[in-house]
Amino acid sequence: MSRIGRKPIPMPKGVSYVVEGNTVRVKGPKGEVTTHMPAGVKLEQNDGILTVVREDDSKAAIHGLVRALVNNSVEGVTRGWTKELDIVGIGYRAEMKGKTTVVFTLGYSHLIEYPLPAGIEVAVDPKQTHLTVSGIDRQKVGFVAAEMRSLRPPDPYKNKGVRYSNERLKKKVGKTGAK
Repeated sequence: MSRIGRKPIPMPKGVSYVVEGNTVRVKGPKGEVTTHMPAGVKLEQNDGILTVVREDDSKAAIHGLVRALVNNSVEGVTRGWTKELDIVGIGYRAEMKGKTTVVFTLGYSHLIEYPLPAGIEVAVDPKQTHLTVSGIDRQKVGFVAAEMRSLRPPDPYKNKGVRYSNERLKKKVGKTGAK
């Protein structure tokens, strides 16, 4: 029995959803998110609470997945999603070029220009070492943050690079400590 799939999804005021074939469009105050919904699962709404119901037990594997995706869409159009990144290293920084491009200086011989996809916003702090990626689609926000981190992943010896703000890194011992 899926415990996640059985949890109800609270529908705040101003949020509506429409099922069209195998997609669910969730509309709210911040915008609209479209989510894929596999066959064999349907949504039911009672008293402002949305529940995911599966046809039979053969759809148990996707029951919790669909509930999580729809819940992420509902939260995205009401509150939005954010990921925070820190840039650590001497001379490493990021700056905005217009509203659609982030320019990174990460110790390479060239600058890295990262174009932002539609629906994603990035805020760079005045020190240029802290970025906040935000948007209404959780998957897109996480993907953009992961791509930015992959431009210069944290070095295991000096911990320099781009990392998530809440990420714990384990520093390796260098050559002198390997006795």
